[in-house]
Amino acid sequence: MESEITPAPPRPRGRPARPEHEANDAALAAATWLLLNEGYAATTMEAVARRAGLAKKTLYRFAANREDLVALVVRGWTDGFRPALSADAQSAAEVAPALAEILRVIAARVLSAEAVGMFRLLTTDFPAKPELLEVYQRNGIERGRGMLVDWLRRQCGKGLLRAEQPEVVCDLLLSMAIAEPLRQMALGLTPPVPEWDPGPRIEHAVRLLAGQACSMEPADR
Repeated sequence: MESEITPAPPRPRGRPARPEHEANDAALAAATWLLLNEGYAATTMEAVARRAGLAKKTLYRFAANREDLVALVVRGWTDGFRPALSADAQSAAEVAPALAEILRVIAARVLSAEAVGMFRLLTTDFPAKPELLEVYQRNGIERGRGMLVDWLRRQCGKGLLRAEQPEVVCDLLLSMAIAEPLRQMALGLTPPVPEWDPGPRIEHAVRLLAGQACSMEPADR
C-alpha cells in the first residue's frame, strides 16, 4: 500500500523574498551608509546589494546604476516634504504657522546627520564629484526649492500672501532657516537635527518675513 503522505515541495533556492518596500528601504540605507563611510567610489551596485542583503537583480529593480541609486536616496529626503507642502493655508492668519511647519519638516530632513554627511562629502574632492553633485542638485536642492516656490505661488494665487518674486522669497527663507545651519553643521560647529532644535531660528525667519522681527520704521522714543 502506497503512503498517503504528500512529499514536501522543494525549497526555493536563493534568498527568501523580502517585501518590496523593505527591500527598497534596505537598499537606500545601504547606499547611504556606503556613501558616508566608504565614499562614492566604493558605493557600487555590488557593494550596496551585499550590505543590504539583496540579490543584485533585486537591486536593479530599483535603480539601473549607482547614479540612479544616489538620486533615490536624495529624492527620499525631498519626498518627505510633500505632505506639508500639499496643504494650503485657509486664511491669511494661517500662512505664517503653515510656513513655519513646512520649514521644520524641511529642516528635519535636510539637517539630519545623513544629509549633513552628504553635504560634507560634496565639499571634498573625489573623481566622480561632478556627477554626484549634479544628482544632488537636481534631486535635492532644485526639487525642494521648486516645491516651496510652488506652495508660495499658490498662497499668492489665493490672495493670502503678497510676494513680488516668490522665487526670491523662497531663496531667502531657505538661506536663513536651512543653508546657514547646514554650513555650521558641515563645519562641526553645530550638531545636526534633532540634537539641534531648528524651531527658534525658523520662527525668527518667518517673523522677519512678516515684518514682525524687524522694521525700517524708526523706533518709538
